[in-house]
Amino acid sequence: MQRDLVSFPLSPAVRVKLASAGFQNAEELLEVKPSELSKEAGISKEEALETQQIIRECLTNKPRSAGTSESGKNCTALELLEQEHTQGSIVTFCSALDNILGGGVPLRKTTEICGTPGVGKTQLCMQLAVDVQIPECFGGVAGEAVFIDTEGSFMVDRVVDLATACIQHLQRIAGTHMGEEHKKALEDLTLENILSHIYYFRCHDYTELLAQVYLLPDFLSDHSQVRLIIIDGIAFPFRHDLDDLSLRTRLLNGLAQQMISLANNHRLAVILTNQMTTRIDKNQALLVPALGESWGHAATIRVIFHWDQTQRVATLFKSPSQKESTVPFEITPQGFRDAVATSSSVETEGSLNARKRSRNLEEEL
Repeated sequence: MQRDLVSFPLSPAVRVKLASAGFQNAEELLEVKPSELSKEAGISKEEALETQQIIRECLTNKPRSAGTSESGKNCTALELLEQEHTQGSIVTFCSALDNILGGGVPLRKTTEICGTPGVGKTQLCMQLAVDVQIPECFGGVAGEAVFIDTEGSFMVDRVVDLATACIQHLQRIAGTHMGEEHKKALEDLTLENILSHIYYFRCHDYTELLAQVYLLPDFLSDHSQVRLIIIDGIAFPFRHDLDDLSLRTRLLNGLAQQMISLANNHRLAVILTNQMTTRIDKNQALLVPALGESWGHAATIRVIFHWDQTQRVATLFKSPSQKESTVPFEITPQGFRDAVATSSSVETEGSLNARKRSRNLEEEL
């Protein structure tokens, strides 16, 4: 990385300040934190973060497109189809939600979960951090999880409950066909092992979040079994700490591209949770996902959690392979589960939310 800074597409003003501060090449600049770079070079934290982001993007390979294989060579549509069928997915323990997602949260894709506070976004994140570790003999992906928390919502006691319930569930399944493979897998799947394979990072502002995201490739090189990256609260740091909308859009686009690259290159799933905000249109208040219309294209899949009276429901709003659907779900002491409801109530709820979605959310995308 001994590449001179003059070869990077930096603004002349920033380049002069970096040179005056003694920074000559990319390696020197990337060794310091954005806050330290800001102080030493006399630039804003936003400029320091964006400068490091530009340099990392120039030094690293661009994300592979959908038409490239693991080796970077072109591949056929048939090979892509076979890859889709064999890549695996992470179950949620709510069969209705798994079904509308095509079998669970898919690997190699970014999935955005939107919803109001208390509807279950963080609960799903913690559930998936446990479920990603289900052994392959039970239909899981036997992976590990990275949990990036921007709102301080991660509750380790709740994760203990979810992990305990998961182990008990697999023990009941194994009781019907207890082979050696299943027995060995259950011996290794202990509460301690589950907790030790959830890597937790707390980010307090958008500079820490972006810095952590751009350090993930090195972390994944040392932890090759990671199959899930969660950013719980993508909107919170950007909505509260950043007033420059143009800069916010550029930083978010860079973050989205980085997550897409990680999902493809490391065969993992990415979960992003997003808040809802009110938008006034034609004298009508609409509840829509935060961060604007451009961010709506960032994730491959978008699921919106909302309420139908006292019932939690999930709407698959955007997916390249599954049709739009709305299903109820429940959050129990054991975790995400199917809602207990009569067929008539589910049908009524589905029709109501279909009308609500078309009225309130159509314009967001």
